[in-house]
Amino acid sequence: MTRPPTIKKRISSGGVIFRISENNIEVVLVAVRGRSWCIPKGIIEKGEDPPAAALREVREETGLAGEILDKIGWISYWFFLKEEMVRIHKTVHFYLLKYIDGKTDDHDDEVDEAKWFTIDEAIKKLSYKSEREIMQKAKAMIEKKLNPES
Repeated sequence: MTRPPTIKKRISSGGVIFRISENNIEVVLVAVRGRSWCIPKGIIEKGEDPPAAALREVREETGLAGEILDKIGWISYWFFLKEEMVRIHKTVHFYLLKYIDGKTDDHDDEVDEAKWFTIDEAIKKLSYKSEREIMQKAKAMIEKKLNPES
């Protein structure tokens, strides 16, 4: 008789870091595990709040520093770790960050690559539907900040 899987919760935080270049909104995505393109994110450390974790994770995974402008939203999903027989319920908080400085070459070894894309390219490139939806929300928020009258 096999035992039922254990259920654990994980809470992460991440961010859409953007800049304006030649009238285009550009954002950074990270490539992980071969070629999955994602929004930079990671587990919130003990004693850390979600915004601080977002700033830290974006800096570690992209090499870039940013300033939080707003919260974009959150996603929640389940996955299974077969080797540990554990079901994970993960929640990820996402923030909108304005690029301050740094170079994408300075990312840590948790990611294979960090790269700037136009926001429309990024929406197409993202590997997961839930993250494409977060990026679309980020695009609407940025456009509203750039054109508050519209």
